Amino acid sequence: MSYQPTAEDLQVILRTMKRNHLVAGPADAALRQDRLRRAARLIRENYTAISAAINADFGNRSVYQSMIADMATTVKMLEDSAENVEQWMKPEVVESPAPGMQARIEQQPLGVVGVISPWNFPINLAFGPLAGVFAAGNTAMLKPSELTPKTSELLAELIAGYFDPVELTVILGDASVGAAFSGLPFDHLVFTGSTSVGRHVMRAAAENLVPVTLELGGKSPVVVAEDFDMRTAVERTLTIKTFNAGQICLSPDYMMVPQESVEQLVTFSKDFVAKSFPNIIDNSEYTSIISQRHFDRLVGLLADAEEKGATLINLAPGNEPAFDTASRKIAPQLLLYVTDDMAIMQEEIFGPLLPVKTYHDADEPIAYINANPRPLAAYYFGNKADLQKQFTERTTSGGLVINDVMTHASIDSLPFGGVGASGMGAYHGIHGFRRFSHAKPVVVQSQDGASNLRLRAPYEDKAQAIEAFFNS
Repeated sequence: MSYQPTAEDLQVILRTMKRNHLVAGPADAALRQDRLRRAARLIRENYTAISAAINADFGNRSVYQSMIADMATTVKMLEDSAENVEQWMKPEVVESPAPGMQARIEQQPLGVVGVISPWNFPINLAFGPLAGVFAAGNTAMLKPSELTPKTSELLAELIAGYFDPVELTVILGDASVGAAFSGLPFDHLVFTGSTSVGRHVMRAAAENLVPVTLELGGKSPVVVAEDFDMRTAVERTLTIKTFNAGQICLSPDYMMVPQESVEQLVTFSKDFVAKSFPNIIDNSEYTSIISQRHFDRLVGLLADAEEKGATLINLAPGNEPAFDTASRKIAPQLLLYVTDDMAIMQEEIFGPLLPVKTYHDADEPIAYINANPRPLAAYYFGNKADLQKQFTERTTSGGLVINDVMTHASIDSLPFGGVGASGMGAYHGIHGFRRFSHAKPVVVQSQDGASNLRLRAPYEDKAQAIEAFFNS
């Protein structure tokens, strides 16, 4: 990128967008629908070029994965918001507290929303928040990741062709630009990324009292109960752990299985990978790790775990190696007998490595999960209703899926977000509309103003009534 905006440039852009938002007045339903449909059309009309750019940024990224998870899902989110926004905008009339009074809640646009999107799903996590931002009547500044430069530059070019800069503008630049971006006085800021960076973003936003939505991550557990079929649990878990080579905030980060099921787990895992990916290194459907730095970090996690006593199970078919530096591909790996002093159990993995812990009774996984920071999602495989209920009530996570993995993220009627260290705030569907709106209470007083007369002096003639209230 030959040009990077300065902090002052960013301030000027934001001031211009804020001024325009105020001068233009509240966006009506038609304008909100138009913005949402233009965003969806941008993706529909350019999916081939976008797929190619993502593939180039990754070194190799499954085109199917880009189309289904990055684009088709996002188009659906945008179009669903366009279809429902008129209904969402209707004021909510609440019960009147006194005769002749009226009370309602109006959902008011916040203004200009900043969106910092990550590299792992560069379309979904840029345009997904916009489904709520635009539905709520806001405009937006988008800072896409510098780790996917070709995709980010293409987005900037495409957005300039579909949107006026005061509706949606793209800011390109490295981490220093991102830091300056997070310190701008937005009306709301959305960040998707790591917990460590999220802390810096929240700290910067706090300087201007900017409310934030943080979509972070953490270590999302998979727990398999004794009564559940292990092959099914393995197939459903590894479906997501191998998707995008595990570079997903919702990807399973460790698995807890009964002690006696480990051998089955290994066998079924090898079967699944061999069937899904007959080869890894030369397979265009198996995604590369995004950068050399991330590749080296993952290889380092493997080495650290092995040195501290873990047993590494390479799930690559045939005689393929566990990893290949030239292609930056890492085959799916099981890590057995992991301990909490290993780095892989202390940080989010973001790759196709799956640590496995064992347990003896149903209380152990719950205790372990509760002893660690709250995850973005938890996945429980078990058929007994009482144990499902126990796991649901006694663990806290951003989302919970029973008998599958990551399914909740594609259901727009559900809020998507974290809790504690995995984030704050949620969006998708009406939850995004509400997240990026201000719920303004509006009261119309009665003609006689009777409800407030009890506050008017003198009070002596009113004292008997209030005493009666306390003695009732």
